[in-house]
Amino acid sequence: MKTVPALKVEKLRKTYPGGLLALDDVSLAIEPGTFFGLLGPNGAGKTTFISSIVNLARPDSGTIEIFGYDAIRDFRRARRMVGVSPQEVNLDKFLTVEETLLYHAGYYGVPKRKARERAAELLERFGLSDKRDARTNTLSGGMKRRVMFARALMHDPGILFLDEPTAGVDVELRYSLWSYIRELNRGGLTIVLTTHYMEEAEELCEEVALISGGRIADRGTVGELEERHGASSIEEVYMKVIHADS
Repeated sequence: MKTVPALKVEKLRKTYPGGLLALDDVSLAIEPGTFFGLLGPNGAGKTTFISSIVNLARPDSGTIEIFGYDAIRDFRRARRMVGVSPQEVNLDKFLTVEETLLYHAGYYGVPKRKARERAAELLERFGLSDKRDARTNTLSGGMKRRVMFARALMHDPGILFLDEPTAGVDVELRYSLWSYIRELNRGGLTIVLTTHYMEEAEELCEEVALISGGRIADRGTVGELEERHGASSIEEVYMKVIHADS
């Protein structure tokens, strides 16, 4: 029996006012349970790609399917399958940690009792139980990242997008967050990670796509990409592919 891809994008194109071509016929399929990395420089199209999938940006053309649901025509069902932890911290400073999780669950129609159970589970999992009544603006940067991860998981999505999840955090916290992310993936969650950190992609991702100028320049496992480009690391692959494409 053929598996339905967690994400299937075909010929996705997006041009912003002023003529900036952000996505240039991007096609990509990601299988369920995969830890997938999307690497590229600033302005390569990574954030536009994610925004198109979660309906924050409307593509000019192309198709998006999330576990078989059309993300444009059947947006509500498709969006229900997606969790997003954005690069920028966007927590409501007037809400407590627990309220942040419960409000998010309500947005997705999760029943109150189930939402409270799920919140308790995630607070425990992310080491936030003793912070449940703290307002989010009083938390450290690392704690805020954990809250954002927990919030993205409150409606039990099938695929999680992490947009630069460790940007601006110290090395110790980065390794701690890696541990959380690995655990989520081992539990069967499909993860799509965008990152500037080559070590992060090499350490976490089963498969990687390199995006440049709104196009997928290459994709494969880290080993495949290194062999294909005669490189000894994903960083060397990145420099060769992105430089050649620029």
